[in-house]
Amino acid sequence: MAQRHPLIDSDPHASRVIRYMRLEDLGAWAAFTAGVPYLFRLWDHWDPSGVRPEKLKMGIRVSAAAGFFGGFLYAYQNSSKRFWGWSENEREQKLDMEEMTQRLKEGKSLYGETPARPWVQHAAHANSADSQLKFGALPMFNLMNHPFHGVDTAKYYEAAGIAKPQ
Repeated sequence: MAQRHPLIDSDPHASRVIRYMRLEDLGAWAAFTAGVPYLFRLWDHWDPSGVRPEKLKMGIRVSAAAGFFGGFLYAYQNSSKRFWGWSENEREQKLDMEEMTQRLKEGKSLYGETPARPWVQHAAHANSADSQLKFGALPMFNLMNHPFHGVDTAKYYEAAGIAKPQ
């Protein structure tokens, strides 16, 4: 897919993806959570199963859980697409610049510290990169801090007024 907007992060940490979710992502998540059990009940209304309504509670609970998790994955994927530059991401660019320059001013590393060895970080990146496109097969998230994000970090150092280390 051609990238029409600037790349923010090619493998964003799960906490960033969730923090940067927009109201429309949260609305879609809520719609899935409420809509799937509603459709389940509507389906039973159109094609009655013959089960008493109090016995349908378990089906409604399971469908609500499926809607909750499916809605979360949908919202997470949409938020990730903005990090990749696949959809409009002006808001996320501003948030990213503010967050990263603040981290540098506080003396923190850009993408966080980890005690993991470099080969483990690389393996974690290889497993989580573009995993948001494979949620139907195996939901996987980037839960490890690593330096593989596909962007030139010089812009953060320049905005923070700090010389970039070599």
